[in-house]
Amino acid sequence: MNHKLPTWTYDETMPAGVDYRDIAEAQRYDDMHQRFRDYEKAAEMIVKRLGLAPDSTVIDMGAGTGAFAVSAAKYCKRVYAVDVSEAMLALCQAKLKEAGLQNVVCRVGGFLTYQHNDELVDAMVSVAALHHLPDHWKQVALSRAAQMIKPGGRLLLFDIVFPSEHEDLVEMLEDWIGSIRDSAGLELAQEAEIHLREEYSTYDWIMEGLLERSGFQIDEAEYDKGLQTTYICTRL
Repeated sequence: MNHKLPTWTYDETMPAGVDYRDIAEAQRYDDMHQRFRDYEKAAEMIVKRLGLAPDSTVIDMGAGTGAFAVSAAKYCKRVYAVDVSEAMLALCQAKLKEAGLQNVVCRVGGFLTYQHNDELVDAMVSVAALHHLPDHWKQVALSRAAQMIKPGGRLLLFDIVFPSEHEDLVEMLEDWIGSIRDSAGLELAQEAEIHLREEYSTYDWIMEGLLERSGFQIDEAEYDKGLQTTYICTRL
């Protein structure tokens, strides 16, 4: 069923930062991230932390090239891989075909536009996607996410989040970019700069408030010194 959005709705299909609607950029992203991320290991860890089982259904919101969805399909009944970038999903579909996996449904959409007309899922996973939305629209996004998850279901949200109590945020962000340059190379450090300049990461107290006001109980909040933050929540 089509759902007509008001004309004033934020256009989540427009790039915030790097334009991953381009197939070459999507492939570059995947190649770069596979140099320093173990997709399989990370997905297995998420599956365990959320308590997903062979009969579980999960939405991967902001699935990208399938970093989580492809691996999670080996552990779950069904995965819905959702992303605003058709180019990203095309790479995800190619991986699924190569792996012979048929229990992943790829759908174009995002936090604001995806219409989940199937049964409510057991969990939602979103890795480094919510920061593409300004804070007001993060609230809308998370409220919509809660409506797709069963009561008692789980949400794992990973993103870049700023610590509100740090005395010198500028110094901290400089150190963050430097650490990325040292550990993952200049290319990713340059993307981190684009992230800070053009995307919409927010403070910890804001993110916690958004989650709670959207109908989630925060069970775990892990704030890494590198700004990478993981929230594990229960849908009330």
